[in-house]
Amino acid sequence: MAFRKDFLWGVGTSAYQIEGAAMEDGRSPSVWDQYCHEDGGHIKCGHTGDVACDHYHRYKEDVELMRQLGIKSYRFSLSWSRILPNGIGAVNQKGIDFYNNLIDALLENGITPCITLFHWDYPYELQKKGAWLNPESADWFAYYTEVVAKAFGDRVKWFITLNEPQCFLGMGYYDGCNAPGKRHSLEDMALMLHNMFLAHGKSVITIRKYVQDAKVGYAPTCGVNMPLTNSAADIAAAKKQYLSIDPAAWIWNVVLWSDPVVLGRYPEEDPFFAQQFRRYLPENYEDDMQIICQPLDFYGQNIYNGSLWQADAAGEPMWTANPVGNPRTANGWPVTPDALYWGPKFLYERYRLPIMITENGLSCHDMVSLDGKVHDPNRIDFTHRYLQALKRAANEGVDILGYYHWSLLDNFEWGAGYTERFGLIYVDYATQERIKKDSFDWYRSVIEENGEYL
Repeated sequence: MAFRKDFLWGVGTSAYQIEGAAMEDGRSPSVWDQYCHEDGGHIKCGHTGDVACDHYHRYKEDVELMRQLGIKSYRFSLSWSRILPNGIGAVNQKGIDFYNNLIDALLENGITPCITLFHWDYPYELQKKGAWLNPESADWFAYYTEVVAKAFGDRVKWFITLNEPQCFLGMGYYDGCNAPGKRHSLEDMALMLHNMFLAHGKSVITIRKYVQDAKVGYAPTCGVNMPLTNSAADIAAAKKQYLSIDPAAWIWNVVLWSDPVVLGRYPEEDPFFAQQFRRYLPENYEDDMQIICQPLDFYGQNIYNGSLWQADAAGEPMWTANPVGNPRTANGWPVTPDALYWGPKFLYERYRLPIMITENGLSCHDMVSLDGKVHDPNRIDFTHRYLQALKRAANEGVDILGYYHWSLLDNFEWGAGYTERFGLIYVDYATQERIKKDSFDWYRSVIEENGEYL
């Protein structure tokens, strides 16, 4: 069996990671611009996204490469501060023009655009006003959404509101290891999370208002808890762990970040939420659920890897180490293909929405060989194994809507700068030359056959 006939095969990128042109044509700084430059910078090797892949000037070349790749859809994010330099208020027409040109080029080449409204690069002008801690932040995001919907909604029908809130909130404002590098209290985080949920809900309402026939989703992330064996006890233990909150790592879970959006309630039964988190939410927070929980067309999830769990003697989840010598990617992440089976399966059972894999891929030690080509057999093998697992889930009844490989291009990988390469296309950052890797041709063949021979 193969994937559904209308399966959305695609690739993903984000604005700050590829666009460059950081200070051109009216764009103002985001928190990532500030984070890269302040105090000598926080990024490996002192790298910044000032130029990145120069996609702002080379988008036509990149769209042509997408056409050659044969993708059905391109998931990209917008730079909020390129469209609204103050985060709110006056619109920067040159920013609108850039995205109009990109969208038109995609459509001319038969590629369906899928816009992610927010992928980590919060406008610095709004950060100075308190960002997600400001009770007006949901309305700021709704206004931004309205500008986007009015400008592009005649041609763009696929939208994702927020990408990886675990990262932009948890790592940006609690752990402090991502922009803007803050370390807030749990009390502050609860308020930020709730405001972020309100922003999502108001954004969905706005898209529905201005875009006819819109398809709207949400794209959180989390490592997948996988059963050690296929025994009923291990499967139940893994699922229980996947759908609970670990107090020692409360940022990394599914339910706290998704239940309100999809189910219209916080995970009230979870001990961490009930005993530590709930007390900090606004009074009568339940009343906001009518805004937060809007009908969605799909549930996106960024999945890269997972961990193994089994049932202990009492049937409770118990972590189990990966086998000795388990393969790892270039940046040290474990290679666990079954994450793309168990993740979609558990998520579909809980949320009953079509599942979109909004990111999946790996960093490899890519280099230009003596023959002038980039041979990346590890990427091909990795993606093959993960797609086999995803296909298994689809064949067992999980409604899998699409798959976006991360990423189209090698790019600015946040704190790692340009030291990690995730792309199907190699980028020489000194010359901006693009070189198609072997995985580019392999993925093209998978798309052509709709994954039938995986």
